[in-house]
Amino acid sequence: MVYRISLLLLVFMAAATSTASADKQTYIVHMDKAKITALDSMLGDSRKWYEEVMDSITELSTEEEGGEEETSPPQLLYAYETAITGFAAKLSTKQLESLNKVEGFMSAVPDEILSLHTTHSPQFLGLHPWRGLWFAPHFTTDVIIGVIDSGIWPEHVSFHDWGMPPVPSRWKGVCEEGTNFTSSNCNKKLIGARAFFQGYESKRGKINETEDFRSPRDSLGHGTHTASIAAGNVVPGASLFGMGKGFASGMMYSSRIAVYKACYALGCFASDVLAAIDQAVSDGVDVLSLSLGGRSRPYYSDPVAIASLGAVQKGVVVAFPAGNSGPSNLSVFNSAPWMMTVAASSMDRSFSTIVKLGNGEIFHGASLYSGKSTQQLLLVYNETAGEEGAQLCNGGTLSPDLVKGKIVVCDRGNDSPVERGNAGKGEVVKMAGGAGMLLLNTDEQGEELIADPHILPATSLGASAANSIRKYLTSGNATASIFFKGTAYGNPAPAVAAFSSRGPAFVEAYVIKPDVTAPGVNILAAWPPTVSPSGLQSDKRSVTFNVLSGTSMSCPHVSGIAALLKSVHKDWSPAAIKSALMTTAYTQNNKWAPILDLGFNGSESANPFAYGSGHVDPMRASNPGLIYDITHEDYLNYLCSLKYTPEQMALVLRESFTCPNDTVLQPGDLNYPSFAVVFDSDVLNNSATYRRTVTNVGLPCSTYVVRVQEPEGVSVRVEPNVLKFRHLNQKLSYRVSFVAERESSSSGDAVFGSLSWVFWKYTVRSPIAVTWQQPEDY
Repeated sequence: MVYRISLLLLVFMAAATSTASADKQTYIVHMDKAKITALDSMLGDSRKWYEEVMDSITELSTEEEGGEEETSPPQLLYAYETAITGFAAKLSTKQLESLNKVEGFMSAVPDEILSLHTTHSPQFLGLHPWRGLWFAPHFTTDVIIGVIDSGIWPEHVSFHDWGMPPVPSRWKGVCEEGTNFTSSNCNKKLIGARAFFQGYESKRGKINETEDFRSPRDSLGHGTHTASIAAGNVVPGASLFGMGKGFASGMMYSSRIAVYKACYALGCFASDVLAAIDQAVSDGVDVLSLSLGGRSRPYYSDPVAIASLGAVQKGVVVAFPAGNSGPSNLSVFNSAPWMMTVAASSMDRSFSTIVKLGNGEIFHGASLYSGKSTQQLLLVYNETAGEEGAQLCNGGTLSPDLVKGKIVVCDRGNDSPVERGNAGKGEVVKMAGGAGMLLLNTDEQGEELIADPHILPATSLGASAANSIRKYLTSGNATASIFFKGTAYGNPAPAVAAFSSRGPAFVEAYVIKPDVTAPGVNILAAWPPTVSPSGLQSDKRSVTFNVLSGTSMSCPHVSGIAALLKSVHKDWSPAAIKSALMTTAYTQNNKWAPILDLGFNGSESANPFAYGSGHVDPMRASNPGLIYDITHEDYLNYLCSLKYTPEQMALVLRESFTCPNDTVLQPGDLNYPSFAVVFDSDVLNNSATYRRTVTNVGLPCSTYVVRVQEPEGVSVRVEPNVLKFRHLNQKLSYRVSFVAERESSSSGDAVFGSLSWVFWKYTVRSPIAVTWQQPEDY
């Protein structure tokens, strides 16, 4: 009771100095768990103490007002005792000021109205139930998304067909039977499923059916995850260990899904992928999502690029990931101009941890560990944890005698697949007897925080925290504790992930790649119950939703959004849909600051080689004003401008083709929604002039005025600088001249700007990237 009296005295002292206020609103009040736990033993539970605080505030308010009781006393709404510690109450400003002085008080934030929460990415992308693109008149069910990946878990709730109408009559696909998969596994949602493994088995031998399936069934989880991101049903209460809880939903949850399994435990073979693309186009898909890719090479020697061009020719939108080899330049995959190439960026949601060092320093990290926080424990690292190489915590490098009962510090390294995370390092630590793990980013990995479903108390930490911790470790007897805070919202976002591959393209750098960025960090989506969340053999946990990171996750976001646009604009070509997504993308975060690049130091603004045109905005893309359309003939002329030989052209087109010799072709004239200008670093006076044609899809009578942000050291001239349209679908052309105002630059240098056409609510923006290269490099 002495503790309670001292608290009430503090309340009295605070109230005596505060000013009266009749305004009331609801606050969520966070309290120190240790302090409240001590009260539980005295009062039985924390709610009783909170009620005492409310009563005392009422009494004190009455005294402050000269005996007149406030018309609206404080009202306790909830007492939080499990996930968080604190309470919700309706308070006046004066009452809130009183609480500020209460011992154990941590913070109070105003309550807010929340819309439905999903994997959170639809909400982050501006998609809301019964509004805009998710409004019933636009939300048709006849769009078919083909997913080429590791298969699907058909029984998952994300793929049920409740209330869906019959399968579109134009659909030609089938539901192939195989290991643990029958035709009854398909329905009106999952309308087709096939498996392609002949190429795989020809190289790896027959699939071991005790570990994988010779059928469309998913044994890895990757395909189930990506399919649900693109088109999974709305599923309430989705979470991983209670984190990220909300409504899970695909970008176009009303669309149909057709699955083409071409990826297995040891990889995806191009022969199988090509067969899948070919069959999917024949079956009648509208969009193809392929979260895979290979090394960059000329298009004529890239079979996937060739097959993709054939799909686009048939009217299919084809989306690919940019790759997970960032943050180095020249690392982007899937760079053909007919591909939609997607980078990965963060959302405003995080799975937060706090690391407190023995010297008092505090750092914030990320983890999906679902157990208890640690005590303050000794830290070991590198030679104090084992033999040579122990800093990477690879198998066999840690000494049980050195790490038992301690927190092991591990370098994240560059050899771990992003999508499957670093839980494997935690397994090594746990097997050696370690009590926890701090996973440190390299300088290249910067400040990105990948959350992993660890099997022991562990957290990832950014490069700045990592450098401080390594310095602290030299002091001797270093200690740390890890606190797991769960799901948090409101972080500055988006920011481009460090792992996301960067442009310019290694070959044929005449278009800016990637094209756009989309959510790809810590994405919650469907998961097979037979695959552990960490993918580790020792992990026996079963979940129905899992969190992964990678451009494999950002790609199906854009695939689903492309399906949304296809449902609204059925006559748009793949290039028109791509143009709408690119020219309406944004380059500022939710705090109205430039989108950051999490690679390296994490404090620099990202540029078009990191995010392309910017972050996708589905609502704006549905009404872009103008589009840059590209025909199949345009793509052929582009290939001709690359000086492809007749034999090389035939490889791409699968038939003979003669390039026109009566016109001058240059790569920069491809009617692409961005401008990639390549200057010769050996030439003193560089210049280039490109031509573009835009189609009016906004208002019939409209006048667009050009607005240019010039790259540093490059002048940009646009003729004409005003475009006057008189009817819909009218096409107008313009020319852009780029002149280098400095004499020369080193090979590899790049500067950036933008060109926008502006009318009323429309801003049709195209990024500009100017690079200087040696002639032999392009």
